[in-house]
Amino acid sequence: MTNLIPYLKYFFYLGTNWNWRLAVVLILQEIKGEKKYGINTTGADELNDLADTGVDISEATIYMPISYPLLENVLTLIPENAKNHFIDIGCGKGRALCIAAYHGFKKISGVDFSATFCADAIENLQRITTKKNGFQQSIVHENILHYQIPADVDCLFLFNPFDEKLVLHLVNDIKRSLQINPRSMYIIYANPLYIQLFFNEGFEQIFHAKKMKYFEVSIMTINT
Repeated sequence: MTNLIPYLKYFFYLGTNWNWRLAVVLILQEIKGEKKYGINTTGADELNDLADTGVDISEATIYMPISYPLLENVLTLIPENAKNHFIDIGCGKGRALCIAAYHGFKKISGVDFSATFCADAIENLQRITTKKNGFQQSIVHENILHYQIPADVDCLFLFNPFDEKLVLHLVNDIKRSLQINPRSMYIIYANPLYIQLFFNEGFEQIFHAKKMKYFEVSIMTINT
């Protein structure tokens, strides 16, 4: 039997912080998506619990996964020859990783500063292997300040996981990786609050969508 408690908590979080109509739409999407992939990633605003365990959350935003339909639609726009190595920066419980694996990426990597979230992501990826086999996976428990983008990543995802300072650090790290190993890379940036930092460094937006005011995503690339 489905555990309704996470859905109820998420529903009231969305309703009180956004609006109740949107809460209904999202919860229906959550139930459908979790069932489709067989994973448990629903939730929001759990960082206070992390702070109680000693994790520094000063430069992080709330935990909240991207909506299933939004990421599914965006991944259809990524060319097949760019589905070699997908990485989620601030991977949380691994929703984006599982969807990427399901949609044909050969290697899946996630990095997050929470050991708890990393453990959840590993568990969810194990569940997705019953539906989609043949992909490599790696979850790293690390602060993004101490993490280097792997040399073969060709699709990077982030859902506004950090403040401006850390996004700037990430932009510079991506550019450094591309300079060391020139290649095509697609950046999927959901809720792109600091997208101008990418534009300042020469990244070009090739796709943008915004729905129901709250759902926004951009795809960027850069010539190297």
